[in-house]
Amino acid sequence: MAGIGGCIALIVVGAILTFASDWEMESVNLDVVGVIMMMTGLLGLAVYASVLKRRRAAALPVVDETRTRT
Repeated sequence: MAGIGGCIALIVVGAILTFASDWEMESVNLDVVGVIMMMTGLLGLAVYASVLKRRRAAALPVVDETRTRT
């Protein structure tokens, strides 16, 4: 997956196949393919957001606020 852009592209293409197309194929149900693509895009966004959240939390510097007076 190419990140957020790839996930959004999967959602968009899946929505187009499901809701905006009237193509008929003999062996493939395009509505089901579109729903699967949308679910995959949503799952990819969730995983990407989770990984990004962990990276940001790990990248924050740790600041020690304890100061001693002498």
